[in-house]
Amino acid sequence: MYRLLIADDEALEREGIEWIVTRMMPDTFEIIHAENGRIAIQKADQFHPHIIMMDIRMPGIQGLEALKAIKAQNPQVKMVLVTAYEYFEYAKEALSLGVNEYLVKPAKRGQIVALLQRLVAEIEQEQKKRDEEFGIRDRLFQLLPLAETEIALVFMSDQVNEVEVEHLAEILEISIDKGCALVLAFPEVGGEKKKIYDTVKNAANGIIKESTGYVVSSMVHSHMALFLLEKQQTEDEALREAALQLGSKLAEALHQQRGITISVGIGSVGADMEEIRRSYYEGVFASTYDNKWGSLRRFEDLNVAKGQDEQAQQSTISYNSESTYVELAIKQIREEREQRTWNVVDRAARFIQERFQEELSLEDAADHVHLNPYYFSKVFKQQTGETFIDYVTRLRIEKAKELMKDGQLSLKEVCYLVGYKDPNYFSRVFKKVTGLTPSEHRMQLQ
Repeated sequence: MYRLLIADDEALEREGIEWIVTRMMPDTFEIIHAENGRIAIQKADQFHPHIIMMDIRMPGIQGLEALKAIKAQNPQVKMVLVTAYEYFEYAKEALSLGVNEYLVKPAKRGQIVALLQRLVAEIEQEQKKRDEEFGIRDRLFQLLPLAETEIALVFMSDQVNEVEVEHLAEILEISIDKGCALVLAFPEVGGEKKKIYDTVKNAANGIIKESTGYVVSSMVHSHMALFLLEKQQTEDEALREAALQLGSKLAEALHQQRGITISVGIGSVGADMEEIRRSYYEGVFASTYDNKWGSLRRFEDLNVAKGQDEQAQQSTISYNSESTYVELAIKQIREEREQRTWNVVDRAARFIQERFQEELSLEDAADHVHLNPYYFSKVFKQQTGETFIDYVTRLRIEKAKELMKDGQLSLKEVCYLVGYKDPNYFSRVFKKVTGLTPSEHRMQLQ
């Protein structure tokens, strides 16, 4: 139900409007009365009405003054000014407050009902729009970690993922035209990886300015990478300075909050994807240049020989004879990405298995797991080996064969029970999948 506040110093007027509303629009409104402007403000604060019908002339606080105070606390409220002809000079001020509806006393029953019906329709439409916006925002938040993982993988590896890098950058609202890498090297951290990641992420959120974007990689063994990226056109020197300040503050935050002393390596500023990747390798090299904890170094400031420079690009950190840190980082990020993707596909598969007997579209399944249909279609095919249509079709035909076994149902009934509306179309699909028509298949069962 909606809440309707009627503010009028004449009880007869309030009761008359309530009588009309409750009889002409039953079960639509909870009615709240206020006999003056002061009480109207109090009742609005207490009940948060959807619609207010306010008499313009009341003792004490006048109608417009009360509406102004209420509007400041409840901007979404619909305001109706109840007035007499001689007071209509207040209309200009009322419009400035957002009052776009008025009733002239004595208002007819039809006018009151038509006005309230129109306002209820507006409220429902606005709520629908807000719900859609919240839904879009929720789907975006669900997609952000996956997009960030993908971007980090692209920066750390020369293998471009299927998902377009530009599209991921657009989702994250970052530019991939310029950036540099910070690599955080940790002592042994045991099972604290998740807490450390959260500390770095939260600290970065509080430190990095809005003009700069960033992507944080997962923690792999004892290293994390943070890619500092321009959002707007940024001078190289400004990005270098921002990276230096960020590295220092992240080290300070980890020391204060986790009692951990780290080393930070900062790569040079790169002007494209390839150079940002090179910056990452430089950051890896600088983070353990002399194995002294607590250091913060820029690769550009190191006295690196040419041979070492080439080596830095490939990463010099080895955990065993066969694996480098970079390889391990890429492997772990791929595994995490794969797990996230599987989680999404598993949820979608369960949804499809529960709903395949109904009318079901790819958009329905994508909406259920909060992904856009294009991206969902790609990851679903990648993980299951089947397109969405083939997957649903297979489930329906398997169910149809199961229903045919006991011979109790007609083929038309089977068709409807597995989600098809047209028996002829069902027959064509069945033959395409099994090589037999439904009738031929049933004959074989006898």
